[in-house]
Amino acid sequence: MRTRRIALTIGTAIALVTAAGCGSSEETDPFATGSASSPAGGSGTITVGSADFPESVLLAEIYAGALEAKGVTVAKKLQIGSREAYIPALQDGSIDLIPEYTGVLAQYFNKDAKATDSEGVYTELQAALPDTLTVLEKSAAEDKDAVVVTKATADKLQLKSIADLEGKSQDLVLGGPPEWKTRPTGVPGLKKVYNLEFKEFKPLDAGGPLSVNGLKNGQVDAANIFTTDPSIPANDFVVLEDPKSLFAAQNVVPLATKAKVNPTIEGALNAVSAKLDTKTLTDLLAQVVTDKKDADAVAAEFLKANGLA
Repeated sequence: MRTRRIALTIGTAIALVTAAGCGSSEETDPFATGSASSPAGGSGTITVGSADFPESVLLAEIYAGALEAKGVTVAKKLQIGSREAYIPALQDGSIDLIPEYTGVLAQYFNKDAKATDSEGVYTELQAALPDTLTVLEKSAAEDKDAVVVTKATADKLQLKSIADLEGKSQDLVLGGPPEWKTRPTGVPGLKKVYNLEFKEFKPLDAGGPLSVNGLKNGQVDAANIFTTDPSIPANDFVVLEDPKSLFAAQNVVPLATKAKVNPTIEGALNAVSAKLDTKTLTDLLAQVVTDKKDADAVAAEFLKANGLA
């Protein structure tokens, strides 16, 4: 009897501990959609990622700081790599949130995306996203891919737009991120939309120092550099116009795992988007790239100045 009572007591204790564990798991899930028991700021962790270029890192720091100001616990995984690397990271749960750009993201998920204007692209993007992902409100800030040349090259070849490269591109070397070789907005798009074939495509980086220096030093004749990059005015580079809209609208937008978004997170990130425009983003990026300030410090100053810290 004593043995049986001990066994019953142990069994009851285990059952109580198990029940308690299950109950606390449900109550402390801060990102369960519609969970009434979720704390306002959430007690779990949101992992914020970024691509491997300065603007993405800066935006990720801004998102992280805005969430922390609302009591959300944040982890960071910065400079992951290209879209081909970080989208799978979102889908397997390695990260939960990353800054993105509407046009290229829409084309990533829908190879037949047609819209080029800001609202049309955003609508098309929302329809193309997998069920597990969501985008929050887009900002007015826009940063497009661009084909950029030196002023000397523009003057010599009389270049004002990408279309002006027809009949000349076969003698030129194009530089850009490695993934531009296969992306629809890269080498294939330049061929399809503008009928351009280059003498060579040289894989460099995503609008970073390799691309900038390659253009300055003559290693490439044209390069993919983002339109907000302070190196463009600093080096008197020329951004070629895009009359056929190969590069659709590219508004900055938070891309997140849908299951991790609650009203607090949504509100914090939408408030950031409301304060970002292209000039603001360009100025912030110049502090990081030109003035060599730490991205987290620039992000903190932006959040404080806009009442988001």
